[in-house]
Amino acid sequence: MKKVWVLFVALIAAVVLAACGGESSSAPSQTNEGGTTEAGGGEIEEFVYASTSDVAGLSPILTNDSVSANVQEHVYETLFERDTDTGELIPSLAESYENPDELTWIFKIREDVVFHDGTPLNAESVKYTFDKLRDPTTAAPRASLLEPVDEITVEDEFTVKITTKYPYGPFLASLAHSNAAIVSPTADQAQDLMSNPVGSGPFKFVSYTPGDQVVLEAFEDYRDGAPDIKKLVFKVVPEISTAISMLQTGEVDFIDNLPSEQIARIESIQNVDIEKKDGTSVFYLAFNQSRPENQDENFRKAVAAAVDRDAFVGKLNGLGLRSDSVLGPMVFGYNESKNAAGQAYDPELAKQLVEENGYGDRTISLLTANRDNFVLMAEIAQAQLTEAGFNVKIETMEWATFLDTARAGQFDITFLSWANLTQDGSEMFYPNLHTDNIGSSNRAQYSNAEFDELVDASRTSVDQEERLNYLDQANGLLLEQNDVVVMYHGVVTGAMNSEYTNLILEPNGKWTLKDVTRK
Repeated sequence: MKKVWVLFVALIAAVVLAACGGESSSAPSQTNEGGTTEAGGGEIEEFVYASTSDVAGLSPILTNDSVSANVQEHVYETLFERDTDTGELIPSLAESYENPDELTWIFKIREDVVFHDGTPLNAESVKYTFDKLRDPTTAAPRASLLEPVDEITVEDEFTVKITTKYPYGPFLASLAHSNAAIVSPTADQAQDLMSNPVGSGPFKFVSYTPGDQVVLEAFEDYRDGAPDIKKLVFKVVPEISTAISMLQTGEVDFIDNLPSEQIARIESIQNVDIEKKDGTSVFYLAFNQSRPENQDENFRKAVAAAVDRDAFVGKLNGLGLRSDSVLGPMVFGYNESKNAAGQAYDPELAKQLVEENGYGDRTISLLTANRDNFVLMAEIAQAQLTEAGFNVKIETMEWATFLDTARAGQFDITFLSWANLTQDGSEMFYPNLHTDNIGSSNRAQYSNAEFDELVDASRTSVDQEERLNYLDQANGLLLEQNDVVVMYHGVVTGAMNSEYTNLILEPNGKWTLKDVTRK
């Protein structure tokens, strides 16, 4: 039996949570520009993050969006996480694992972890969480993370065995995904974790006021030591310009996803530090393929030919990478040859196809979330599609409503995004575009037997070269048929009050504040 003790385990996947340490010391308390009282030294009495959208919910099992995950990743933990510097998996709640054969995984769980409600975190907690996540009656949006699992068995108090239905290369990467975070069984059976979460992370839940804010506080019994931030507020500020003003005055300490049109303004603020790095996220135009009219290849070709993606990326002021490929350069499965494999911008071809097929005779519903770059994409695409002869109406919705509406297939075309948390092409294609996930994470309602076979092969093969080939073929199929029109690949950004340090900003757009301290 081969036994592997996890210190650093190299897998192809995305960056989840990681952080570097920050020292703290005692000092008299003082007040910053925005009036926030701090304990001095490394301690911060209150730290405020501003988001333009409210959370969809606070349970990692029942949600699948970045806004909710930003909160959840400070409350919950996963079996593995990513090392910031090396990109390799390191243990979090798992202490070690064995892989005696290609279908069997045995995990040793740390013995020093407790949930915020005092319940010990053990093998039963892991089994409970994973069984609920993969139970069809739960209807978990990211149940696909555990789709390969056949059986979960508790061997002893801190040992759990997982048997898979087939060899699964990205398995450990899936267990590092934020939606595979471990929840307190006691709390889950007693309350609604969507509004009252209980995890084992560095911060514990205090309150949630829908449409206003989520408040967390430092978990003083956290095994690695309590964070210096004593009160962490996730504040909903619908207008990004307002959030930037609040950052400047000190009412807000941190914002992310900086809008391209506001970069110059933010860079001019003296008390703010900006960080940028190439990201794993992809933003794309998707067709609702449950509607017969969208199954017309010429219709999709006309739309793709009408949209000038280069012009759009030029408006991002360096915060977007142009490529037709659905898989970006930092994602396993990327092939440089796919950078220009999609339909090129050709307004004359678009006009010709619209006229020949009468595509302008019906109104097209373009659904978008009320987030800055989504709205910008929608407005530019609407103008370009209108120029080609289409009749396009934009429907803008708040984030959570947008997610529900898209999942229900109540749109013609829409803009979607994927953070690629696992940094593996299989975990981009399977949840978003595989037939298995129509009605949950496959918001495009896309179903293609050939594509499904390629994705399945990429998931079951343990030969990495084979996997690359399958993913490249699947990527090419999407682009050849214009099933996905890639707008851009993201650049991760964050702006924090320069009084603080040790923010960890990851390529997948996630960040952690547990080690933030005062300079």
